Amino acid sequence: MVKNEIVDRVRALADPILLNEGMDLVDTEYRRESKGWVLRLTLDKEGGVTLDDCIRVSHEVGRSLDVEDFIQTPYTLEVSSPGLTRPLKTEKDFMKYRHRLIKVKTVDSIENRRQFKGRLLRVSENQIEIEVEGGVFQIPLSNVAKANLEVDQDVLRKGHHIK
Repeated sequence: MVKNEIVDRVRALADPILLNEGMDLVDTEYRRESKGWVLRLTLDKEGGVTLDDCIRVSHEVGRSLDVEDFIQTPYTLEVSSPGLTRPLKTEKDFMKYRHRLIKVKTVDSIENRRQFKGRLLRVSENQIEIEVEGGVFQIPLSNVAKANLEVDQDVLRKGHHIK
C-alpha cells in the first residue's frame, strides 16, 4: 500500500471519531523520519485542542488502526494541535483566519517576490488578498506553496484570545 492510500484510509477512519469529538482533521502525514515511520494527525476545534483531547483521540484512532491493521510497517502515531503558527492549506482555512497575520511562500514570483508576510484581507475566487509593507497583493491559491499563521504581537499585547 502506498503512502497516499494509507493517508486516505487513515482520514476515512479518523473523520467519524473526530466528528464525534467536535474536532476537525487539519492534516495527516505518513512519512519516514530518522526514528522510523510516523503517522501524524493534526487536529483542531473551536477554542483549541487540549492535551487530553490529543490523548483521547490517540487512543481511539490507535484502537481502530489496530483493528483495521492495514499499515504493514511499524510506525509511531502522533496526535497534536496545529499550534499558533498553524498551516493554512484550504480555502476554508484562509476564510477562517481573515484579518490575521499570515506568511505565504509562492510557487511563482509575484512582482519579483515569493515571500509575503502581512494581514490577510480577503479570500475570493480562488485567491487571497494580503496587505504587506509595500502594498496589497492578490495571490492565486494555486500559486501558494506554503502558508502559515504568524504570531500577531499586537493581538498578544492587547490580551486578545488567539484561536
